[in-house]
Amino acid sequence: MTRRLAWALPPVVLLALFFLYPLALVVRQSFRPDTGGTSLQPYLDVLASESFRHALWTTVWLALAATAGCLVLGFVLALVIAFVPFPGARAVAKFIDVYLSFPSFLITLALLFLYGTTGLVGSFQFLTTPWGVLLAEVTYFTPFVMRPLLAAFSHLDTAQIEAAAGLGARAPRIVRRIILPEALPALAAGGSLVLVLCLNEFGIVLFTGAKGVTTLPTLVYGKAILESDYPGACVVAVVNVLISVGLYGLYRVVSRRAGA
Repeated sequence: MTRRLAWALPPVVLLALFFLYPLALVVRQSFRPDTGGTSLQPYLDVLASESFRHALWTTVWLALAATAGCLVLGFVLALVIAFVPFPGARAVAKFIDVYLSFPSFLITLALLFLYGTTGLVGSFQFLTTPWGVLLAEVTYFTPFVMRPLLAAFSHLDTAQIEAAAGLGARAPRIVRRIILPEALPALAAGGSLVLVLCLNEFGIVLFTGAKGVTTLPTLVYGKAILESDYPGACVVAVVNVLISVGLYGLYRVVSRRAGA
């Protein structure tokens, strides 16, 4: 027992030092207004402000819309890769694994080169609107849905599909009655992960330069760097962390049930 505690102590100390301690500092600062002392005033000021409510609403609807877009697009693309034979399908599936390691700002930068004011296709002003942020998030996060779907499709019994096709069932009916039920756990796991990531996305919003698009992460940046309102920034950060941790817990539950 003593030896187990000795082995467990170093990682616990490192976790507390590098992760829990900075988080504790943020929480403590959120209760310390600039006037001094300890109070709930920073929370009352921030939660009652129009900027916070706007940022919260923008964060939520962008995350939900991007998640819905990723689920639809990811499901369609995964279906094509898994069930429509074409040269290079395996290479495309492998590329998805590599794509997951790309930074989000790289995809946004590519979209700006294509559709920005000096882009190859032409100038599209929507890139600096919430719809541009939404397009960039769907583009970047769709593979996070495709990866668990492709894993689920690889274990699907193709004999059922062949039997249904032999009995005259058309492709939409096969997808709806055979493939979709098997894909639901993977869709739930991938969608939960994308929702958490979208809620905390900062680079895409920053690189698109979208006017009037303020999310919770960018609000933290604005209050801390531009306004020097550190208690307010910490309040927003604490709220963002609480939402993210709650959704991550949901993601873990869904992933465990899905086996993803």
